Amino acid sequence: MDSFIPCCHCLTGNEKNPVPIGTFPAPPYDAFAKRGGRFGAHNLHENLPIPTSFCSDTLIIGSFFNAGVRVYDTTDPYQVQEVAYFVPGAPKLSPAGAIQLNDVFVDERRIVYTMDRFTGGLYILEMNV
Repeated sequence: MDSFIPCCHCLTGNEKNPVPIGTFPAPPYDAFAKRGGRFGAHNLHENLPIPTSFCSDTLIIGSFFNAGVRVYDTTDPYQVQEVAYFVPGAPKLSPAGAIQLNDVFVDERRIVYTMDRFTGGLYILEMNV
């Protein structure tokens, strides 16, 4: 990968003409681009309308393969802030040579579940932001 495509926060008052108003801060390119495996945004925790799912109007939680799990605060949509991240080391026997977190779910207690796509297994974290 030669570049990182930023994620944008858009106003969608008119669905045919979304207006970008902010960019999510990217993980540090130099720290992850050549680390091994995939790098970049992959999956978001969805605000599921069920009692066991964390729902937020301002926090967005995403998985970024070798750049781990990252939490963004969109309270100010013009200045999105990264407020937390978790990047574990490379699992033993990983064919990628780095962590590859590719899914994330947060329950109603703010417990974060994320998993490595190869050999790292399941990580369970407590989100305290």
